[in-house]
Amino acid sequence: MTELPEAVFSNPVWHALQGPHRHLAIANGSAARYPADVCPFVAIAAPTRPSFDDLRSLLAGDETVWIADHGRHVAGLDVVASLPCVQMVLPAHAEPRPASREMEPLTAENAHEMVELTDLSFPGFFRPGTWRMGFYCGVRVQGNLVAMGGERLRLTGYSELSAICTHPAHRGKGLAGDVISHLVRRQRRDGLRSWLQVGASNTQAISLYESLGFERVRAIVLNRIVRKD
Repeated sequence: MTELPEAVFSNPVWHALQGPHRHLAIANGSAARYPADVCPFVAIAAPTRPSFDDLRSLLAGDETVWIADHGRHVAGLDVVASLPCVQMVLPAHAEPRPASREMEPLTAENAHEMVELTDLSFPGFFRPGTWRMGFYCGVRVQGNLVAMGGERLRLTGYSELSAICTHPAHRGKGLAGDVISHLVRRQRRDGLRSWLQVGASNTQAISLYESLGFERVRAIVLNRIVRKD
């Protein structure tokens, strides 16, 4: 599907760090990463021994990070887990519905709340500096942040939806759908295409995205790796 070009979206972290997120990149030769307090994602230009060597020098000895699948045999690194994902996109013809609730913009001042909420669903992915990657917003009930979402990987013309989550006590009320709708309408206004990556086993989330007009594009595997010492 041309809406998520294979050449870019088979290795999206690399293209984000070489493009719109260049200001966040910590780079070494043909490898790059986000700061540890921003995002646990790393990337290489191509699966070659020099690239893996460049990447290895960017990692702390006990640090685990995530990289697009380059096979199970990674020079100088151990693969400790794998996460099959589905990439999805909101087609150009889809008309995002308006949110039925007001959204509160979330910034650095809300970082601790965002980490606390996202840790209930996917611990370790959202970090104190993740807000630097894009726009985030949420819903409060009685002053408590109970639903949120925002933008993670930014590619030229595309912005990834991420950290879509709702507190377990408030699920089933359409909060996540409203967060997504607000984000995609904002991205459409800015001339950006909305896309996302979701765990292939998370059928409930996939069904929600499909109900909002998103279409599956391709499968991708993320590997969790650690440096061999």
